[in-house]
Amino acid sequence: MTIAGSIFLVAVGAILYFATNLHLAHVSIDTVGLILMIAGLAGLVLGFVQQGIWSRRVRRDVTVEDRRDPRQPPY
Repeated sequence: MTIAGSIFLVAVGAILYFATNLHLAHVSIDTVGLILMIAGLAGLVLGFVQQGIWSRRVRRDVTVEDRRDPRQPPY
């Protein structure tokens, strides 16, 4: 889950939990909103952890050494 997807889940969950006044048979909209917010927060934390792991990878730079004698003229 991406970070943007997690933020979207948190936003939809908050709307369902705090801003709606719907009553459906056998479904609690408040509970659905709370579950979406928790899932979004978990995805957000895991997204940041994954981003941190990927950014800590070792970057190997290739360097080319010039082994010619500086006193010699170029080719």
